[in-house]
Amino acid sequence: MDEKIQVGDVIKMKKQHPCGTNQWEVIRVGMDFRLKCEGCGRQVMVPRKLVEKNFRGFIKRAEEK
Repeated sequence: MDEKIQVGDVIKMKKQHPCGTNQWEVIRVGMDFRLKCEGCGRQVMVPRKLVEKNFRGFIKRAEEK
């Protein structure tokens, strides 16, 4: 993964959430990622390895500080 995922990014994942969307907002980054579903608002904790494996691209990048 060339580009670093950071808090505030909206990313696209390989598989859909049961609500029907595959877009997630990154809430927390570390060993685990906290992701918020853009469709229904549910928050989930996902291991870093799983996010990196299923990552398909950026929808929106966070503002640079």
